[in-house]
Amino acid sequence: MCLRIRTSGSISPRYWKTSWNFRTTQSSRFIAASHMAATSLAEDRASPLVPYHQIRALYDEESITVYQAYNEKIADAAVRDQTLAVPGWSCERMTWIKPSWSWMMYRSGFSHKDKNQSRILAIRMSHSNFESVLLQSSLSNSSGGKQPVRVQWDPERSPSTKSKRPYRSIQIGIGRSVAETWAKEMILSIEDVTDKARRMYDDVEAGMGEKELEEKYIDERVYEVKSEEVKKVIRLEAEEESEPAARH
Repeated sequence: MCLRIRTSGSISPRYWKTSWNFRTTQSSRFIAASHMAATSLAEDRASPLVPYHQIRALYDEESITVYQAYNEKIADAAVRDQTLAVPGWSCERMTWIKPSWSWMMYRSGFSHKDKNQSRILAIRMSHSNFESVLLQSSLSNSSGGKQPVRVQWDPERSPSTKSKRPYRSIQIGIGRSVAETWAKEMILSIEDVTDKARRMYDDVEAGMGEKELEEKYIDERVYEVKSEEVKKVIRLEAEEESEPAARH
């Protein structure tokens, strides 16, 4: 158990420590009430601060990768034709994309959840298209006007998916008025990564630790949103907010 004492001020959840669930602001900080806690926290101060909202993704200079899960028929056709505009795929319902590999594994059960999520696809899109989609969004739990794209910030999952992290991972729901254009014009490539998901599942079942799983399967880093307007729309720099109404 970590005993923490507030010396002054209020604590903002904008930043979270990754180990002892330690948080700090410029105006206030926690101090430990025991020598052991003090030692651990001193070590923890050397670890990086993690913003409450942060897009972590696999990306390069040209593109960012997002994930979706489909049934075999749609996945086979999508990989073959390198588009999601294939028989069986529909833009009539909102389609959700996830930059977080761990969240995709959690949502799909490492491709074992059901037949409609039995194939995991890695979908590459350009940075400009990714941000243009985000620019058309509103938060799912927002009381303001609804946009054709929805954004949810859900608790990030650990690599094994067995526990929640204290910070949030973005999910993006693309509505029908945008989905067709996204599927036909905004996708650079589609790759089937189901085998990777199933190998990871086998390692989780075999008892591999979280750190080993992350090093072996997750190659994500902070994605820097270029547009200041997009940052405001998705509340990238927001502090803690209420839970979303639904999970996707």
